[in-house]
Amino acid sequence: MSDNVSLIEAIQGKRQKTAVICFADGTVLHGYGFGKTGHNVAEICFNTALTGYQEVLSDPSYASQFVTFTFPHIGNVGTTPEDLEAQKCFAAGLICREDITNPSNWRATNHFSRWAAQNDLIGICGIDTRALTALIRDHGMPHAVIAHQPDGQFDIENLIQQAKDWPGLEGLDLAAKVTCTEPYHFTEGRWTLKNSFQTPEHRPYKVVAVDFGVKKNILRCLTDAGCDVTIVPAGSSYETIMSYDPDGIFLSNGPGDPAATGEYAVPVVQKLLESNLPIFGICLGHQILALALGAKTYKMKFGHHGANHPVQNIATKKVEITSMNHGFTVDTDTLPADVTETHKSLFDGSNCGIAVRGKPVYSVQFHPEASPGPQDSYYLFEEFAEAMAEYKQKNAA
Repeated sequence: MSDNVSLIEAIQGKRQKTAVICFADGTVLHGYGFGKTGHNVAEICFNTALTGYQEVLSDPSYASQFVTFTFPHIGNVGTTPEDLEAQKCFAAGLICREDITNPSNWRATNHFSRWAAQNDLIGICGIDTRALTALIRDHGMPHAVIAHQPDGQFDIENLIQQAKDWPGLEGLDLAAKVTCTEPYHFTEGRWTLKNSFQTPEHRPYKVVAVDFGVKKNILRCLTDAGCDVTIVPAGSSYETIMSYDPDGIFLSNGPGDPAATGEYAVPVVQKLLESNLPIFGICLGHQILALALGAKTYKMKFGHHGANHPVQNIATKKVEITSMNHGFTVDTDTLPADVTETHKSLFDGSNCGIAVRGKPVYSVQFHPEASPGPQDSYYLFEEFAEAMAEYKQKNAA
């Protein structure tokens, strides 16, 4: 909602419910709409992060998903263009517990509800998000429609049917919908309180990043680690990628079924593996790399979405607190003999990282750039830079 609602109005029951969630099983939840009007159909997931709602909603990995925020106060610090992970939002919408309040933060440049409308995000609040999260945990991520109309009038039967007819994410290549259309160069470093975003002067490593739905903060971390980054579309050929004479290849995060995206991405990555270039992947890039190496992936019951996920580095036994956003995972049992598991989730034991023995090739399922309080996993970018330094030294000899 664009403005706060008075307590008296709420107590007297005069507020009209202007939004609904219609599930494929016929369940209907009523609430109060904000942001864009109209309706969208998508899969509902839940996110357990206490902060970073703007980064979550602008992460391309959330394409075709409604995000249920378990933290009740969403929108309370407003929005700022500096916190966007992409040029636009790709999430289908969001589900909140409490009303959207006026922003209370010195960095805010826009009201959250107004920003949501400007970014085509449908929102609904007044929902028991704890109960909805429990439902997702027990029964998996449901297909649903969220609709928002100021007059509160809905064709419920039609909306339920749309939810039933939606095919879901399995077999869906969404990377093709969120990737860039043309190659571009990225030079921006990580944000600082004093200087905002600055371009690091020392960037000796030429990196080609394959954009399956890349986040800006990943690119900033690469830049800060000394990378001169060129981003290319997801469907780029091996020849196009190698034409930039890279020192390393980065496979980005992104949405959808990795097996579907892999139909065109895996053959390219397999050729890149033959080049002996350092390769680093994150999230969907991790899954694509695993497929290229001969492993398999599968859809999870409710996935991992949040900024508080403990992951163990198997080699060091250290536990890293990470950010996660994925509904598919690599099947550890299908990893080939020359691939080792490097990280695992301490929530469910699922795979969170792999490396190829004897090659500078590795990837992780989590998002090491997100810094969910601690920056436990930033070392992965530094290791990528070290691998490229060794590669350059060998080729110069």
